[in-house]
Amino acid sequence: MFTASRVAKKASAIFFFLLVAGGRDVASSAEIRVLSGSGVQPVMNELIPQFERASDHKVTFEYGTVGGMAERVRSGEVADLVIASGPQIGSLEQQGKVVLGSRTDLAKIGIGIFVRKGASKPDISSVEAFKRTMLAAKSIGWNDPAAGAPVSIYMLDALERLGIAAEMKGKTTAFTQRSERFEAVARGDVEIGFNQISEIVAATGVDLVGPLPEPIQHYTLFAAGIVSGSTNKEAAKAFLEFIASPAAKDVMNAKGFEAP
Repeated sequence: MFTASRVAKKASAIFFFLLVAGGRDVASSAEIRVLSGSGVQPVMNELIPQFERASDHKVTFEYGTVGGMAERVRSGEVADLVIASGPQIGSLEQQGKVVLGSRTDLAKIGIGIFVRKGASKPDISSVEAFKRTMLAAKSIGWNDPAAGAPVSIYMLDALERLGIAAEMKGKTTAFTQRSERFEAVARGDVEIGFNQISEIVAATGVDLVGPLPEPIQHYTLFAAGIVSGSTNKEAAKAFLEFIASPAAKDVMNAKGFEAP
């Protein structure tokens, strides 16, 4: 007997296939170049092969900070689709860098805390517990805020509001190499790391402690838009519809994302 959830998943999968199969008639054998914030990489690693198998298109992704990706599109870099934060896509749309009306909100993800795999997990069950953990930590780390990393930009302000910014400054490492945010914690060089939950769950050598306490949690809304200078707009539209489909949202939910 089928349960309601199994029926829903089956219907969602059928919709997913029909959506992409329909995209075959829109454009054939196009190569779609996407500039994207790295938070969605675990999701796209699963969705892109499905899209490529079900269509005649190939998708090339380049990942970085959402701020960096938005700036590259703003500067005129050639691409077909950009995935960044909702406000950044809105700004690019207003500037004529993203096709008007193409903005599509995909999902949102919160900030999580992680430690070396197998290490004891500190208490972050409340704002006060989080503050005590931060003050007791030997070191913390995140991506370089100068590169437009939304997690570290937010955390700098959060620590200021919590009144512990001065105490944390000397033991904070800002990584200029994206891979270091996990590798340094996995080696034990940095005790506690901060990143978007979707990337922590997919990383090796580290364990997710949990999300920030809800009163100080911050979500990044990921949105996508078709780049105005794209020469593959119809193929880009087919891919955009694919990653915004109900089945794609099921994948996002499984990776820790929430509805926008």
